[in-house]
Amino acid sequence: MADITINGPDGSFSAYRATPASGSGPGLLVIQEIFGVNHVMRDLCDGYAAQGYVAVCPDLFWRQEPGIQITDQSEEEWQQAFKLYQGFDEAKGVEDLKATLTHMRDDSAVTGKVGTVGYCLGGKLAYLMATRSDADANVGFYGVGIEGALDEAKSISNPLMLHIAEKDGFCPAEAQQAIHQALDGHPKVTIHDYAGCDHAFARVGGAHYDKAAADSANQRSADFFAQHLK
Repeated sequence: MADITINGPDGSFSAYRATPASGSGPGLLVIQEIFGVNHVMRDLCDGYAAQGYVAVCPDLFWRQEPGIQITDQSEEEWQQAFKLYQGFDEAKGVEDLKATLTHMRDDSAVTGKVGTVGYCLGGKLAYLMATRSDADANVGFYGVGIEGALDEAKSISNPLMLHIAEKDGFCPAEAQQAIHQALDGHPKVTIHDYAGCDHAFARVGGAHYDKAAADSANQRSADFFAQHLK
């Protein structure tokens, strides 16, 4: 488990890389929330490595503040996170993710396919990786703003799974309805809804953490990746 450097189209940036005990496996590009590549994201990478994946989480806020690692435990940190989110260039972020995807495919430890999994901000970016890249499989947890990019759905060619929280304040009922209307009939897309759950229900230690829903979403994702990446 170590920080590595990715060379992107606009410069180099860091990423956290976790490897399985075997030393090799399929790749999983883990896409950050709005708090940076923090303890939560690193733990997720370690967890995916324990499942047999080479997991890499790139720093997408490097243009604003390289190496940012904050939590969701104080109002000050939330305000800092929202400021970073508001200053984030989504299109450039996707290019950084595509550069990371290329880096992973060139990594000798990565055997075979590479997928993506993202949370919050990363949930939408996982959707955009499904529409704008050739990542082999993509999973988005409670993505924010997917409803604004549904015109890209026609470009989805590899499997995509979305986890949607029914009570998500950042993805209200109208947005959820639009997502379902656009994607329910898509042969490559699977959507799971979590009744009564709020945003970030799978973030361990978070205010809205719901163990039952998180366990269900995590198992569905594990089965999905086992099917499409291994």
